[in-house]
Amino acid sequence: MNRKMKSELIQPAMRLKHVEEYYFSTKLAEIARMRQLGIEVINLGIGSPDMPPAAKVIEELGRSASDSRNHGYQGYRGIPALRNAFASWYMQYFNVKLEPGTEILPLIGSKEGIMHISMAFLDPGDEVLVPDPGYPAYGAAAKLAGGTIRSYDLTEDNGWTPDIKAIEASGVERVKMMWINYPHMPSGARATPEIFERLVSFARRHSILLCQDNPYSFILNKDYLSIFSVPGARDVSLELNSLSKSHNMAGWRIGMVAGNGSYINEILKFKSNMDSGMFLPLQAAAVEALAAPEVWYDDLNEIYRRRRIIAAEIMKTLSCTFDQVQAGLFLWGKIPSQCPDAVEMTEKLLHENHLFITPGSVFGENGKRYIRISLCATEELLTAALERIRSKKNVTFNQTF
Repeated sequence: MNRKMKSELIQPAMRLKHVEEYYFSTKLAEIARMRQLGIEVINLGIGSPDMPPAAKVIEELGRSASDSRNHGYQGYRGIPALRNAFASWYMQYFNVKLEPGTEILPLIGSKEGIMHISMAFLDPGDEVLVPDPGYPAYGAAAKLAGGTIRSYDLTEDNGWTPDIKAIEASGVERVKMMWINYPHMPSGARATPEIFERLVSFARRHSILLCQDNPYSFILNKDYLSIFSVPGARDVSLELNSLSKSHNMAGWRIGMVAGNGSYINEILKFKSNMDSGMFLPLQAAAVEALAAPEVWYDDLNEIYRRRRIIAAEIMKTLSCTFDQVQAGLFLWGKIPSQCPDAVEMTEKLLHENHLFITPGSVFGENGKRYIRISLCATEELLTAALERIRSKKNVTFNQTF
């Protein structure tokens, strides 16, 4: 029997109409096309560590993977050794005691945790306080979960920290969740115990789940700080962490969320329906990574300090201003007043200098007059980028500077 076939494609779910493809996904595709044409693009836009983890971590991965008993699905809560390792790490560096059996949940990357938390706690119509500028995944996860985004301003004038009085004045009756991220990406600003105390107090007053995303504590920073250092924080807070930046394990997909055991159980309800546990050899390697001595972080940061010196020269050559004491994997700088916007600057750099630097507008309205340089490139590559700008500056930016 002949049937009339519809020519229209099946439409995607409505939830996808509220989100777009991740900026870096589209930009990396553009860079790939340029490289296929023989253009040597220098990528200073992505925070993907370019160095390997410690040799012992790789050795443990190989040893564990060679054991046939370690292949197969694993428990959803992660192996006890990994949860214990995370707990020891938090005690040693953050002076925070976590119960490994109930208050720690390993994740297949902390980005996964952003989605899991959103799905576990948000109902349609719940409002989510999202930093501007901030990591785009916070807003995307809120939208996918049916929540409503409420951006709150972070600016250079307020030290890239929340103005709690202004947030309260705008009304928080429908707010269910608030995302914070310190050390902050993209600005590199650090929090203080006093800032965390005010945020926890705010969350307790209004019954808001405070979610602290904490992957940058060990990069160009010695002031290790957890939201759980504040008394009473566990009643209203969760904290995400990751080995991607601190241990050069980006792509390994190893993270964790910590918090009150009842919150962890709710997250597990969603997570257990989404994956089947982390590969055991990866967990064993993560245990080894978390046992790294403090000199591991010191040696890593010495490399990043040398790279940041060159990144600072790039900023100066572009007539950008910046804070000299930023933490994290990036250098965040304000573009000169005569430059129309950061997107125009970065597009010129990409297409005329073949250099990719991220415009701050990716992270929100308050980032539109800033650019972000990644330190995940060798000194040689950063120097080559600097020379490209210096050699072509008069041609490229004669309208801008």
